[in-house]
Amino acid sequence: MGRMLATQLPREVTSLAEAEFKVFSQFGEDGIIQFLLRHLDGVPESFVEFGVETYRESNTRFLLRKDNWRGLVIDGSETNVSTIKRLPEYWMHDLTAVASFITRDNINDIFREAGFTDEIGLLSIDIDGNDYWIWKAIDVISPVIVVAEYNSVFGRDAAVTVPYDPAFTRRAAHHSNLYFGASLRALCLLGEENGYSLVGCNSSGNNAFFVRRDRLGDLPTPDVASGYVESRIRESRDPHGNLTYLAGQDRLEEIWHLPVHDVITGELRALRDVVG
Repeated sequence: MGRMLATQLPREVTSLAEAEFKVFSQFGEDGIIQFLLRHLDGVPESFVEFGVETYRESNTRFLLRKDNWRGLVIDGSETNVSTIKRLPEYWMHDLTAVASFITRDNINDIFREAGFTDEIGLLSIDIDGNDYWIWKAIDVISPVIVVAEYNSVFGRDAAVTVPYDPAFTRRAAHHSNLYFGASLRALCLLGEENGYSLVGCNSSGNNAFFVRRDRLGDLPTPDVASGYVESRIRESRDPHGNLTYLAGQDRLEEIWHLPVHDVITGELRALRDVVG
């Protein structure tokens, strides 16, 4: 099924959403990645993905299964990594799974010890917290494609991230489950610093796709305003862990008293003072 879908992808699309399909990804990332690879020549067949849980849903499992890429996956749970190592893919393909709680101080050492350095095909970042800070710290790999989760609740215009905390976990930071990660604009600014251009976001409004500028070819590069997609995912929770299904502005108001780091000024400010 995956091979048929990949060959039927349109070469020209007006947004990445038109290329979406899902095999192992949570939303339509499998199709977007295949579309990007059709536009990019000579991409190394290797990937790194972290925050994969049990690897049941991921942005790279389709690459492993369909295209036989070599890969490294990282998760903070030993139990999750043990589950991954029992998957058929673990012996059928060249997959390395590492259990480690990622910080900006250990991420490069993890890559080196696993044998992943220099240019790779794709990096997928989704740890629901220090995503901005981890990408900023990475210097031993140079991915052609970067998939990075953004928090659309932070809005279109603010360039903010949660303050760095090496022990950050999403549920412990605030019961709502809404306070995590970075805004799309913050990630775009970081991407520019690192030599990457935004090529779009998925239709669910939670993953942004970047391509290294020396490999862009004919891919369009929308600005933040036109590339931004607002998530309609209703995953907010009350202090007891029950879903509250907040949507739109109500999600922002739930967390707008909390501090965020302005990546332009370096200031720590209440979210309401940045987006209000």
